[in-house]
Amino acid sequence: MANYYDIDDILAEEELVPAVFLQTANEVGIFDCADETNKVEAGTQVEMPFWLAQELYVRQAVSIKVPPYFDTKAKTRNEIGADAAHVDLRSLCPYFYNFGCKIARLIGEKTIGPLLLVAFRTRYREVLIKAHTAASIVVPKNLTLLTKEETKLYEAGQSSTAAFKKWRMGGPRLQKASVLGRKRKPVE
Repeated sequence: MANYYDIDDILAEEELVPAVFLQTANEVGIFDCADETNKVEAGTQVEMPFWLAQELYVRQAVSIKVPPYFDTKAKTRNEIGADAAHVDLRSLCPYFYNFGCKIARLIGEKTIGPLLLVAFRTRYREVLIKAHTAASIVVPKNLTLLTKEETKLYEAGQSSTAAFKKWRMGGPRLQKASVLGRKRKPVE
């Protein structure tokens, strides 16, 4: 966990991942409620939060499968390849890029990185164009398709555009520093 106090990092690690238990695990009946023995047998596939799957993977208790939207045979990959700007990544995973980097690093999946790069390159330009051209009052319908990272980028673009317009329309060009008005105390 690189950013321990970052709420976005915490929420990205809450994403569910499919995992298969490699060993029988006792006292984990929460994963298999139908079983009254309160244990999960080896070979059982469950979905668990990434932070837990990561710890169990390091201890070699589970094997992690790639989430369906990052799978090489997924429809999402074809959609991103065709036109990434109009894919609803938020419904797939609100922290698509952050989570994709985490899971690719953990399981060593080499195809996730290029997918993230293609998606971000295509969507970055669109997000900034919309942020700089859309009126600040009107929220474009495409904002609902953006991931959390892209939403922050959009908001940063809008605030920089608003600040530029304010400056251009005659906002304060130069400001007097507050320390210039004070006199120094004499040295004794």
